[in-house]
Amino acid sequence: MDTGIIGPVTVMPKYTEQFGATSAIVHGLIVSAILIPAALSAFAAGRAADAIGRAKAITFGGLIFGLGAALEAGAAHLGMFITGRVLEGFGEGLFLGNLAVYITEISPPRSRGILTSYPQLMNTIGLTVGFFSCYGSRNVDSSMSWRLPFVLLSASAFSFAGISWLWLPESPRWLLVRGRKEEATKAWDVLGVASADREKVEHEQEMAVIGGSGSVEAQPSEAKDGSGWLAAFAPDVRARTLLGAFAMGMQQMSGIDGILYYAPLLFERAGLSSTKASFLASGVSAIVIMVASVAALVYQDKWGRRHSTIYGGLALSLIMFLIGSLYASSSVHETYGAGRWVVIASIYLFAVVFCTTWAMGIKTWVAECQPQRSRSSATNLAYGSNWLTNFLVALTTPVLLDSSSFGAYFLFGGCTFITAIVCLMWMPETKGKSLEEIEAAFAKKAPGSRSLLRLMRRPF
Repeated sequence: MDTGIIGPVTVMPKYTEQFGATSAIVHGLIVSAILIPAALSAFAAGRAADAIGRAKAITFGGLIFGLGAALEAGAAHLGMFITGRVLEGFGEGLFLGNLAVYITEISPPRSRGILTSYPQLMNTIGLTVGFFSCYGSRNVDSSMSWRLPFVLLSASAFSFAGISWLWLPESPRWLLVRGRKEEATKAWDVLGVASADREKVEHEQEMAVIGGSGSVEAQPSEAKDGSGWLAAFAPDVRARTLLGAFAMGMQQMSGIDGILYYAPLLFERAGLSSTKASFLASGVSAIVIMVASVAALVYQDKWGRRHSTIYGGLALSLIMFLIGSLYASSSVHETYGAGRWVVIASIYLFAVVFCTTWAMGIKTWVAECQPQRSRSSATNLAYGSNWLTNFLVALTTPVLLDSSSFGAYFLFGGCTFITAIVCLMWMPETKGKSLEEIEAAFAKKAPGSRSLLRLMRRPF
């Protein structure tokens, strides 16, 4: 929702009247101010979730995010507005990666792809709500034209935090690792997990602990000492951690948030000159990707993570190269010709392809390829990488567009193509496997050996 709000808000007349006109670089800094704090928070979020639990980390993150949005809504000057975005970032970094971990740990293998993709569906719904809240408030003849979307955002975040606190059971896997079997059983009951499935998880986790420390009683101490950053870079998981961080970082280097943050600007550059037309086009793009995300949910566990990442990356690079070529050849004119309509259609298509492939498959793979001891830290590290590159994209996109009409598109297209090739070589398929089966398959290979590289080049 914040992504859908911040682009339209920063070009509203009442916002500009309140804070003054800004250069392209300052505009980029305002939009991207949420991202570095999110990355820093994410780097510590795994350790926090290992210490206090997944559900509590999600709750506290939502609460902090809501406070930041409230500060933006009430901002009296630009510094206060940016401070609100920074606070939002700390909250987002705490809850978003841990949300992916939480859903992964409570999902049965047969539907884990669908369930872990639901946050992406909610992202697209929030994006749509954000765009249209701005579209509906833009003509209000006061500062409420840009404040109201942030009021709605803050209320949504506080509601999310409250619901998480009251109704989210703790991850049974996290409870089991800490020796709290009775609480884990209650959590399984709340989640409606079948006895056979929960017994399999409990047995395999006990066997893993016995194999690693000699006794089941060592579970709590192992969970305490074997988690965190060091666990994410242990020899047996280091390759997975690095590939996950690379893939999540390059997910943003595709340029998706450059498109979502600056959609009104992009549509204006393509020829939709009126503010109303560009705002409406942005909202329509949000609706299109929301509908596409609903359809993608159905096929997530059929497509698999590997194929959607590789084929999606190739498709994204072709679209970006097409847009860049049209601008480079001066085929896009503001008032005539088919070039501008091809660009507009391509922007829609890019968003659809991204939301049905990379937005879902990569995030799911990052969380499910890790063992229990490193899952939270490695996943949040990958999300931190995502936000760092997101910061670069959000900061530089308006600058790149000012300096070159086509350079940004060729840059993003090149990044997606390289990522598709890397994942073709080293990303294994994990769909349909239990978390324990995935770990067992990785554990059979010696870290750093050629056999591990062969494993990562082909599906399980």
